Amino acid sequence: MTTFVDRVVLHLQAGDGGHGCVSVHREKFKPLGGPDGGDGGHGGSIRLVVDPQQHTLLDFHFHPHVKASNGGGGAGSNRDGANGKDLVLKVPDGTVVQTPDGEVLADLVGAGTEFEVARGGRGGRGNRSLANTRRKVPGFAELGEPGDRMDVVLELKSVADVGLVGFPSAGKSSLISVLSAAKPKIADYPFTTLVPNLGVVQAGEETFTIADVPGLIPGAATGKGLGMQFLRHIERTSVLVHVLDAAAPEIERDPLADLDAIEAELAAYGGLEDRPRLVALNKIDIPDGRDLAEMVRPDLEARGYRVFEVSAVTREGLKEFTYALARMVAEHRAARPVLEPTRIVLRPRAVDDSGFTVEQDEDGVYVVRGSRVERWIRQTNFDNDEAVGYLADRLERLGVEEKLAKLGAQPGDPVRIGEREFDWQPNAGEFVSGPRGTDARLEESSGRASAAQRLAARKARRIRSEDEVLHMDAEGTVSSVANSQVPVLVTDESDDEDYTGE
Repeated sequence: MTTFVDRVVLHLQAGDGGHGCVSVHREKFKPLGGPDGGDGGHGGSIRLVVDPQQHTLLDFHFHPHVKASNGGGGAGSNRDGANGKDLVLKVPDGTVVQTPDGEVLADLVGAGTEFEVARGGRGGRGNRSLANTRRKVPGFAELGEPGDRMDVVLELKSVADVGLVGFPSAGKSSLISVLSAAKPKIADYPFTTLVPNLGVVQAGEETFTIADVPGLIPGAATGKGLGMQFLRHIERTSVLVHVLDAAAPEIERDPLADLDAIEAELAAYGGLEDRPRLVALNKIDIPDGRDLAEMVRPDLEARGYRVFEVSAVTREGLKEFTYALARMVAEHRAARPVLEPTRIVLRPRAVDDSGFTVEQDEDGVYVVRGSRVERWIRQTNFDNDEAVGYLADRLERLGVEEKLAKLGAQPGDPVRIGEREFDWQPNAGEFVSGPRGTDARLEESSGRASAAQRLAARKARRIRSEDEVLHMDAEGTVSSVANSQVPVLVTDESDDEDYTGE
């Protein structure tokens, strides 16, 4: 079973905001006590937090779909919906958050580091919060905003001070096992180590971490073998150690050739040229290994490498090797710039920044972009005329209509905001209070019969029904008003025109 996972794809869904409520307070002798619809609750967000107890992304490998809870809907009697609970995901130190396209969103280093990867949707306001001097009893409420839905890639890059590189079976895992308390799998065949090993080393007053990269062979930087999967784990290291097998059984291999091959792979991977390097000639406990180490040591020192002859079995040379690593790590830490606490920078919006942009695309559609206007669109119930009129008023106050007019937009031209496209009609005056859920401006512009017209039509039908009474003559026969030539007012609601017919 897989026990180490350093790359996963998460499918995230933050919680949706709850819808606002439309409600009017009613009690005995107070049929219209004012709006009392509560607001919807905010949806839960998804946050990543670095936990030192986590060392792998294994949990996300088996559960890649993550969903936060939704916000509750508002209710009458001024009751607001409950907020959705935020979902906290614990990740190892050194986790990099990326988009599927490779864009880095966050680099999480250090215990407690937190990143909000998916934000929950805002809850919609109820009609209590939307009431004002003109709309004293709004007949609509805002919809809850959908939460973020996205895919992210989590990559783990081990946070180690020292990285061990070398060919398979060079003895990297053996060195970590004797230098630290780590217990990696050790065997006498290539590619024994299939996952990076991480250990903590104590040398005097210095404490540092050490990790190895398994399976480096020629071509690893291009995907051959296992190296490409784990080369990322040495990106954060301060010191690189070439572990060379001084007792390699293969005739065609020698320590110098191994070092050149590994350096070529590191150069192909890139970004490691400035790291100081040491060379550890391992397995000198074997007689042939000691002889070979003494032969190649002058050549390695001539190339500028500091060389140590060590044995993971007898632990010969490990003390000097460990203290040398500790000194190099301490020098690297001292050379790093002092980390200053994060300063909160306030950047007020520019005076001429309206918060939205308007441009015309190649199809002739005027596209309005902006976080605020797009949120308004998502929270508008387009089945409610009053809500649509309220949206039109907000867009006008923000300056969207003025911007459209300056760009040459004519009534009836297509306009797109977010995912909603509609034909633009300039705002026809101020809102006039009417039946809840209606807006007289939209009724007139949409061709739909107005409230006055519908009332007149109902009166006409009532008059006609009253005149079409049955008339009984003396002989008891029944005749209809249809034969009495009585003028009748007939309404055709499809044309919104009243006429008198016979």
